[in-house]
Amino acid sequence: MAIEIKVPSPGESISEVTVSKWLKQVGDYVKLDEPLVELESEKATFEVNAESAGVITKQLAKEGDEIKVGSVIVEIDETAKAPEGAAAPKADAKKETAAPAKAEAKKEEKPAEKPAVAAADMSADVAIAPLAKELMMEYGLKPAQVKGTGPNGRITKTDVLEAIVASGVKSGGANKYSPSGERNVRVEKMSNLRKTVAKRLVAAKNETAMLTTFNEVNMKPIMDLRNKYKTTFAEKHEVGLGFMSFFTRACCIALLDWPAVNAFIDGDNIQFNDYCDISIAVSGPRGLVVPVIRNAETLSLADIEKEVKRLAGKARDNKLSLEEMSGGTFTITNGGVFGSMMSTPIVNPPQSAILGMHNIVERPMVENGQIVIRPIMYVALSYDHRIIDGRESVSFLVRVKQLLENPEMLFDGRMPVEKVLGL
Repeated sequence: MAIEIKVPSPGESISEVTVSKWLKQVGDYVKLDEPLVELESEKATFEVNAESAGVITKQLAKEGDEIKVGSVIVEIDETAKAPEGAAAPKADAKKETAAPAKAEAKKEEKPAEKPAVAAADMSADVAIAPLAKELMMEYGLKPAQVKGTGPNGRITKTDVLEAIVASGVKSGGANKYSPSGERNVRVEKMSNLRKTVAKRLVAAKNETAMLTTFNEVNMKPIMDLRNKYKTTFAEKHEVGLGFMSFFTRACCIALLDWPAVNAFIDGDNIQFNDYCDISIAVSGPRGLVVPVIRNAETLSLADIEKEVKRLAGKARDNKLSLEEMSGGTFTITNGGVFGSMMSTPIVNPPQSAILGMHNIVERPMVENGQIVIRPIMYVALSYDHRIIDGRESVSFLVRVKQLLENPEMLFDGRMPVEKVLGL
């Protein structure tokens, strides 16, 4: 008897999904709750699991097809028997298939169209950066062909790129560093996620009175603190100490000081939130996603770092749920990881503000009448001027700057002397 597996509803207002990837094919035997297909909605990617063990008899959509929520996507014959050895442990299956796989690989080997360097050819006597090693293997370069300029002759990515240009070697039959004269055009269908991002960004620009204010932060106090305690912190909490936890904590304190920045416009009303659900913009394989750290104002730096690591990992693996991306009250985005010096981030509706972090660059500044070099980050706060006035936006950003430049205030927002005086 064949059973029909239907597309579940991924959330309210979503009527169609896209078939992203088939994990099983027709004729495959599947177990109960085993993932069958990966679907992509306008907000998230999710899997559809087998509702019964059996053999897949039909796939009613191809990869890239759009299919209605509630329609049948696959049929399973639950009366079919499991093939011999199907219940064997995965480890045994790997051992049994290892030898045939190697033999099959040898049969399919063809003469290389480009020079290739096996990992074994990379001399252990020469230190090679990971990215440099990947490029050398791709372009068929040996360590002897690249002059390392790093410490103790270490080969860097720049060294490899210079060697590639100098020697004119090619990858995949074409040198991507030399113009070929070809005028190829590649057309790809927009994913549901990309379409939704596009609609929301246009709506944010058209429906809000968006303005951006800027400031600069001396990152030396935080960098000194990280350098001093990062090893101890990692050993105790089993997570690295990054910048995001400091910014998240600083924003939570500033949001409680300036509630309008943490509020929404709801028709003719304003909804003020006495909690901080901080959305963290993450660039995933299929576009920008914004998972949420719930009640971030109650979390320690270690708890924030753990949550950032968990959510970022799920974003990279396309495993974020709709619940994990819904309901943020304020957003932080870090363009500095891509080298951005300054930008004007777009507000994430229905939120009223977003903080943009940027890269850290050593710049001259004046301290006590003296010109000194300090690691400076420009920060930007884009906000909806309909609900947030200039006084509130500027004061919020100044408060964030004050907290970051004085990390000892990140616990309760006060200077040590203020605690002593009871202020």
